Amino acid sequence: MKGKLMLAAAVTLAAAPVATSEAAPRPRAKNVIVLQGDGMGTAQRDLIRLVTVGNRPGRDLHMNRLEHTGLVHTDPDDPKEAVTDSAAAATAFSTGVKTFNGAVGVDAKGKRVRTLLEDARRMGKATGLVTTSQVTDATPAAYAAHVTDRAQQSEIARQFLEVSKPEVILGGGEDYWYPAGTPGAWPDNPPTDPTEASKGDKGNLVEKAKRLGYRYVSSRDALRKAKGPKLLGLFANEEMFEHREEGHGDLYEPAVPLREMAAKALDVLSRDRDGFFVLIEEEGIDEMAHENNAGLMIKAGAALDATVKLAVDFARKHRGTLIVVQGDHETGGLTIENPDPEDESGDGLSKEDGPFTVKGTSLPLFADWTTGQHTGADTPITASGPGSDRFEGVIDNTDVHANIKRVMR
Repeated sequence: MKGKLMLAAAVTLAAAPVATSEAAPRPRAKNVIVLQGDGMGTAQRDLIRLVTVGNRPGRDLHMNRLEHTGLVHTDPDDPKEAVTDSAAAATAFSTGVKTFNGAVGVDAKGKRVRTLLEDARRMGKATGLVTTSQVTDATPAAYAAHVTDRAQQSEIARQFLEVSKPEVILGGGEDYWYPAGTPGAWPDNPPTDPTEASKGDKGNLVEKAKRLGYRYVSSRDALRKAKGPKLLGLFANEEMFEHREEGHGDLYEPAVPLREMAAKALDVLSRDRDGFFVLIEEEGIDEMAHENNAGLMIKAGAALDATVKLAVDFARKHRGTLIVVQGDHETGGLTIENPDPEDESGDGLSKEDGPFTVKGTSLPLFADWTTGQHTGADTPITASGPGSDRFEGVIDNTDVHANIKRVMR
């Protein structure tokens, strides 16, 4: 009996957890890939899914297959408006501080606040910005510049070159890098939008970038061939698409697809032994939603999802990579409906779009809009990799910053 008691005690002691003086190691991310669908709320993700993937069990968007899922509050710190714009939302993501609409990289008092991209640079990591918008637009600007007015796009470009110094800058917006009357590779007054023309007010910033060691490219072929540790690519006068109502000059055909720009950025940035931070944005979701243009919103969303797959494939080969897919706010007040001739709730711009067909079925559906502006709805966030469990539940947009900064060491 005594032997059995001693054996039982030994088993109990062996099964008990062993106390240690060291806490479990915190996850660390060598590489961080943030992918943003500007204007992408839950309904946008669902419409993109239904039309491009379908509704069969087990089939989903790549962005929805990531390990962890949450919802994000998007409210700004603005004395006049309760609903955020892209600048305030991106600043909350990038700095962890809420601010007023139109502000980039500054707090509600206009004081500059350090960003995730700048934190990464201080850690010795390579950094990059990729977007189908102007590279100096609100979202990329909020990660690498500090101004109280997002319209100061030439000043933002100057700060990229002289202050934050991302190794890779790819997207549209060449007009802000050249002085008025000095067109660059993209001619002034193009037929797709004759109002576009060079309008920079900080000198010839493309030439300045070249002097600072950037390789400048302006075409798909040149981007493919480009080498070197620093890369500036501008592939449109303004955004890399034309955002208008259906049938009124709307166009989503970027000169370089988002996935190709992202692939080049990952190739260049991953050569840094300390890792990298990169922001990759699909702006077309937001701009097409502003126009209540569901067809091209879906097309832009599919481009983002293809880029998410690229990031997932990269992470499989490069351990220690955190992937975050986020939306800064919802645009358009989108709902998804069955056909119902007696339930048309809008006219003009906000009338229903469709019918669309659920992929792999004959089921029709309509996209119904309530506004051409942003809404205050929460946005979905999904993540995989080190520390990605921190994005679960209902969180604030400033929590996104804190979670990334905590694991980016």
